[in-house]
Amino acid sequence: MNSALSISQGVAEKSVVNPNMEAVLARRRRREISVEELFSGILKGDRTALAQGITLVESSLPEHQEKAQELVQKCLPHSGNSLRIGITGCPGAGKSSFIEAFGVYLINEHKKKLAVLAIDPTSQRTKGSILGDKTRMNELSANINAFIRPSPSGASLGGVAQKTRESILLCEAAGYSIILIETVGVGQSETAVHGMADFFLLLMLAGAGDELQGIKRGIMEMCDGMAITKCDGENVNKALAARSEYQGALHLFPATSYSWAPRVIATSAITREGLPEIWKMISEYEDTVKQNGWFSQNRKEQQKHWMESTIHNGLISSFYKHLSVQKELLLAEQAVIEGKESPFKAANRLLKLFSQS
Repeated sequence: MNSALSISQGVAEKSVVNPNMEAVLARRRRREISVEELFSGILKGDRTALAQGITLVESSLPEHQEKAQELVQKCLPHSGNSLRIGITGCPGAGKSSFIEAFGVYLINEHKKKLAVLAIDPTSQRTKGSILGDKTRMNELSANINAFIRPSPSGASLGGVAQKTRESILLCEAAGYSIILIETVGVGQSETAVHGMADFFLLLMLAGAGDELQGIKRGIMEMCDGMAITKCDGENVNKALAARSEYQGALHLFPATSYSWAPRVIATSAITREGLPEIWKMISEYEDTVKQNGWFSQNRKEQQKHWMESTIHNGLISSFYKHLSVQKELLLAEQAVIEGKESPFKAANRLLKLFSQS
């Protein structure tokens, strides 16, 4: 007689894992896209190939870095035909909103093919990034003539990704005629972006207050044009007043060596006010600097700077990967923390170890 407490065997539970999944994953691992395939896809304007190429460029794996350099070298002869526009501004100035409105305007009104390289800040605590720019540019990201790539800033200076330069070359090889480079925000990043852009646009808010006075001059000296954002609704009068104030301030700066006087334009991402004027300013700037030779000269200086920056980053990477340095580094850090050795002496000792072997 069966007990009421006996346990029924029930129906055997089926596995939720696809039995063929391991084979699928194995095929994916074996089928790795070659550099030649990526290059061919990029030249055809394939956005998937472009995204995969930039992912390869951003990878820190040694085997990927070698392939990335091969891909960049192949794309190099097909690059350089775009206008690179750096965009920076204080947090809350509406950089993403402006870029979407401006990008849609360029595509619809001027038939441009547009790439946006948006640098997202990396947390120094968690080392993570939100990478949310595509979600804030719904209309632009859905446009077939636009390519938006958010990238983590990593540990590079001022939040500008080290690999942004290589990404620019890939986008140009894919046929994008306008490259917009958005910085994390105000800080050291504008210096890095200024070194990779043809035109540097500064976005400012009306009535930002005295808290920004300490950084305004350094940025304003570098900008080729300014836009006072959010010139709509009740903010119109403030924006127009700010435009006059900043235009007057720009006149106080020394004249540029390339015969260009920066202008200030009030704009709105909501009403699209000021967008044609901004594009007209950028176009006039491009014509001016190409005629007087500054455009070509600036590009050459940037190439030289990119090489020096790559050497700098490579030396730092090699230093920390050096076996002798790795063995001594923790001991040197402990000696510095305990006050047994000065930071300068410890650093010089590690540098000697690195240079002698």
